[in-house]
Amino acid sequence: MAIKKDVALQLFLALALLLLILGSSGQSSQRVSDDDLASDGVPSVRRPSFISLNRFSSSSSGCEETYGFLPCTTTVVGNIFLIVVYGYLMFLSAKLLSHGSEFLLQILGPGIIGGFFLPILGALPDATIILASGLSGDKETAQSQVSVGMGLLAGSNVMLLTILWGSCLIAGKCDLEYSVAVDQQDTKGFSLTGSGVSTDIWTSYAARTMVISVIPFIIVQLPLVFNATSLSRLAVLISFIISISLFVAYSLYQIFQPWIQKRKLAYAKHKHVMSGFLKYLRRSSSLGKLFTANGEPDKVVLQKLFKTMDQNSDGYLTMNDLRALIIGFQFEEVDIDSDEAVAQVMKDFDTSHDTQIDESEFVKGFTRWLNKAKRAAIMHQGRTLQSIRLLNDFDLETRREKELFEDKSDEAVEKVENPRSQISKSVFMLLLGTVVAAAFADPLVDTVNNFSTATSIPSFFVSFVILPFASSSEIVSTLISVNKKRLRTASLAYSEIYGSVTMSSILTLAVFLGLVYIRNLTWDFSSEVLVILIVCIVMGNIASFRTTFPLWMSLMAFLLYPLSLLLVYILNYVFGWS
Repeated sequence: MAIKKDVALQLFLALALLLLILGSSGQSSQRVSDDDLASDGVPSVRRPSFISLNRFSSSSSGCEETYGFLPCTTTVVGNIFLIVVYGYLMFLSAKLLSHGSEFLLQILGPGIIGGFFLPILGALPDATIILASGLSGDKETAQSQVSVGMGLLAGSNVMLLTILWGSCLIAGKCDLEYSVAVDQQDTKGFSLTGSGVSTDIWTSYAARTMVISVIPFIIVQLPLVFNATSLSRLAVLISFIISISLFVAYSLYQIFQPWIQKRKLAYAKHKHVMSGFLKYLRRSSSLGKLFTANGEPDKVVLQKLFKTMDQNSDGYLTMNDLRALIIGFQFEEVDIDSDEAVAQVMKDFDTSHDTQIDESEFVKGFTRWLNKAKRAAIMHQGRTLQSIRLLNDFDLETRREKELFEDKSDEAVEKVENPRSQISKSVFMLLLGTVVAAAFADPLVDTVNNFSTATSIPSFFVSFVILPFASSSEIVSTLISVNKKRLRTASLAYSEIYGSVTMSSILTLAVFLGLVYIRNLTWDFSSEVLVILIVCIVMGNIASFRTTFPLWMSLMAFLLYPLSLLLVYILNYVFGWS
């Protein structure tokens, strides 16, 4: 656990620095009575500590120490320093939670651990900051500080879908050939159309899931859209319930995703068996056309095909007959076992369950297969094609589906030694990360508000820009991973981005909505929600309907980040939305 030791050392140094500041601040705050000193005729001058440099202060008022002892300041420089310290501690907390989750997942595998427990831990740093922004102080204080939580919520989503999304595209770019990225081939430099990344179908599913996850944002805004502010509190409650429901549904999907992937791969292989038989039928052109003039399968041709396959003319096709035929289909290039293919054909054709196929069963089974191929052609081409082209297109489509659903892991999974000890260490990392996040979320929120007061910059913008980088530890690891320039690593990176935004839109939003409802706060975040919706829908739809991203899309992603900030500023301070 070299990573664990490294993170622990960084955490120790950060805490030592904080204690040093705390000690110096405490010494400087000691008061010595003038009555106890002998005057020498020279007026005494108190030298301020670093955390109270009044020359940078925008306000002469003092600040309130978090927990009554953590340092605070009203100065710009001092608050910047404290934001760095507290932000770094939150970053280490997120790092501990991330590494602990990865080790636990490696030991225990997917399922409930990977689908339910770990997503909660991943959202924990953001959730603690949001809770800290609205739990402290009275209702008026909470209302003024809750914009920090919204800034983090919006900033995290926008940062992941713009800066990190575009950076992954640049780091993982490969040469594009026939609109597909070639693994580990990067010879075209920064060609905006000739370079890019390709992902698998699961990334598209992750993007579509993310788009669906913004539904609670839409619902909570409906009273403001229709000018029915009296229903705002009810909308918050409904959105909260929907967010929790979506979180449960998403967790169940994550738990059963390996099973779903296996089922989809099995179906893709089944379609390959269909394609093999249909290609055999196509090669037997002497039998006649496959479809009649009205577009229906020609049963006479199918009867002729049955007779050519029934080599002993006994009126039945046995498993041995099918196996002899299937061996010539060259299924080895699609990794389908001949016995598996025979079993699939028997399952589709042998309706009498006597382990042999008669002529009637054969004609009915092949008719179903040809109709499926025809429907696939209508779905993908919008019209029924000629029989030869229809079968060629069906074969190409089945090969593409099989490649998309197949697990192409090219990285060996290391065997975990002494799993019980590793589990203990992982749990320790998770507990330590949780404690650090809970302890320093409130001081970070207070410091952001103090910095906002000192600089007259709205706290939303401060938290929007700064806090997402403090609570996201996966940025560097994601870029390192995607730099391997493989389809699998790119797919994992983008799926992780969309998965993180999904968790933010349901679980982190649920925490925020629960906070607003319990403390009876006012929901007044129209411009912020609009920005989240625009970025999520735009970047989600890009990956929902395509699996290749040319390099020029990174420029669009980067541009969305400053445009988001600009849009919030214009709507709030020019049009007066807030």
